[in-house]
Amino acid sequence: MAATRTDLANAIRALAMDAVQKANSGHPGAPMGMAEIGLALWGNNMRFNPQNPAWANRDRFVQSNGHGSMLQYALLHLTGYDVSMDDIKNFRQFHSKTPGHPEVHYTPGVETTTGPLGQGITNAVGFALAEKLLAAQFNKPGLDIVDHHTYVFLGDGCLMEGISHEACSLAGTWGLNKLIAFWDDNGISIDGHVEGWFTDDTPKRFESYGWHVIAGVDGHDVDALNAAIAAAKAQTSKPTLICCKTIIGKGSPNKAASHDCHGAPLGEAEIAATREAIGWPHAPFEIPADVYAGWDKKAAGAAAEAEWNSLFAKYAAQYPAEAAEFTRRMKGELPANWQDLVKTAVAEVNAKAETIATRKASQNAIQAFAPNLPEMLGGSADLTGSNLTNWKGSSSLKVENGQISGNHISYGVREFGMSHIMNGLVLHGGFRPFGGTFLMFCEYALNALRMAALMKTNNIFVYTHDSIGLGEDGPTHQPVEQLQTLRCIPNMNVWRPADTVESVVAWADAIEQRTTPSSLIFSRQNLTFQTRTEEQIANIKRGAYVLRDAAQPQVVLIATGSEVDVAVKAAEALAADGVAARVVSMPSTNVFDKQDAAYKASVLPAGVPRLAVEAATTDFWRKYVGLEGDVVGIDTFGESAPAPLLFKHFGFTAENVAARAKALVK
Repeated sequence: MAATRTDLANAIRALAMDAVQKANSGHPGAPMGMAEIGLALWGNNMRFNPQNPAWANRDRFVQSNGHGSMLQYALLHLTGYDVSMDDIKNFRQFHSKTPGHPEVHYTPGVETTTGPLGQGITNAVGFALAEKLLAAQFNKPGLDIVDHHTYVFLGDGCLMEGISHEACSLAGTWGLNKLIAFWDDNGISIDGHVEGWFTDDTPKRFESYGWHVIAGVDGHDVDALNAAIAAAKAQTSKPTLICCKTIIGKGSPNKAASHDCHGAPLGEAEIAATREAIGWPHAPFEIPADVYAGWDKKAAGAAAEAEWNSLFAKYAAQYPAEAAEFTRRMKGELPANWQDLVKTAVAEVNAKAETIATRKASQNAIQAFAPNLPEMLGGSADLTGSNLTNWKGSSSLKVENGQISGNHISYGVREFGMSHIMNGLVLHGGFRPFGGTFLMFCEYALNALRMAALMKTNNIFVYTHDSIGLGEDGPTHQPVEQLQTLRCIPNMNVWRPADTVESVVAWADAIEQRTTPSSLIFSRQNLTFQTRTEEQIANIKRGAYVLRDAAQPQVVLIATGSEVDVAVKAAEALAADGVAARVVSMPSTNVFDKQDAAYKASVLPAGVPRLAVEAATTDFWRKYVGLEGDVVGIDTFGESAPAPLLFKHFGFTAENVAARAKALVK
């Protein structure tokens, strides 16, 4: 006899409470309360193939309330993904496939890493935007090779986080009709009943964003949920929020509808009582065969993918160039002529020898690469004219009559939302997004940058106005500690180029990355072009190199960005005084740190005193100069004044650097 809907939903409840209990850690309440929502979506409406989690046209699923991860793990296990019962038993254990919060690349079927609330729904906006743009770029009449939905589970916490406003507002503006979110309206957060701190009229809030809102759905009524999903899919111009009234921890006789089941195991006695209350007589981690059969989606998933493969074969026969391009982009591969493009761009920039702001040099690099990389999707958080993230031939993203077009996004003043939407775009596949703001305002987005590095995405964050060099706007806009903060994020490459050549090399390196995001840091003010040999140009990509040398150097000057020219001039002054100085340009400390010991020693020889020069806080540089070295930097906040006056005031002059270097030599 086939398993009932009640049995199918209760399998989720049982796995959630058993796994959390065994781990003695976790959140059973959300999975138990959302079991029927999971059944309606994964059991009846979502299109996926458990045997190929990377199928290009699968529906995307994001559990934004990632603390309830056992809901997703239970769904993956039951529907047939490579998530075994042993994996369920190892919930939250060392190197398991089932970590405390869902992590992309760890668990088959997990599309993005969630946990920090509000960020999953924001990633999902990126997924849905990618689908809509790819469909516009590749679909042909009768051959819709890009046609899938993005589904999101989210809770009160996601809605309280400000990033949800940033992202959901844009989703409405962009008309992302294939984005469908399920709000788990259970009225509980860790501190208890939310009416003391969350009284928003959520349906009206989302209606004001331009969403289609389906309010008042019983989150435990599968038929009602199926009807809501059908209505959401029928919507052709708006994203949909399905408001699901649920009971957190449903089935638990004594802890349901309270925060007692939110973030702690139910306890053995309560689990036994729950088993009896829901009619689940099975032992821990035991799932009956009929329940497995009721959940199994391997055959249906394989059939859905086979149907799409047939469609794609027809597409490829009629449009072979487009099919090849779609395949390349979804694989994240660069075009075959990529290295030739880089060589040409570097040679042209070197020949021009321009003294310009590196933000302009950045735009020139984008101009060199973007026309040859249609996957590049630029943007800025309301600062396009300052960040210079647009290029000749770029067009602003716009939606007209339900049709979307463009390759440059005006995100508005939404640095955090922009950065996490970019993460979603990368994770979906088909795009290499980059987005800009002032370096100071990376502070709004740091958690998104950290998540990009953790998830091994390869998107590109563009930051301009990189120091006191922006001048009169004053200390509120002058970054001092931000460079060091970014450099301390594991798996983040940070580049601060000194001129046009270093800028184009930094861009090329960022584009070539497959599993590492990059932060590219550029100046507002003009920076002097530095002459180099071919060998020096080749070594830029190693993160640091000898820009100016002297026979038997007595001191090494290390500098980045705008301070490189100061170091060069200081070396010239030192030479005039009989002191031999080597100048090392270090545009990327992170990349330099990955080089072999022999190369690092050739750049920074042992036994020679070192002086670092950078318009930023100084402690970071101790790892390079040692206790016996020195740093010319800024350990206070800036001031409001013209940039030249500020650089002189804070000691970024050739005279001061030379004097500090002489002191080291003595």
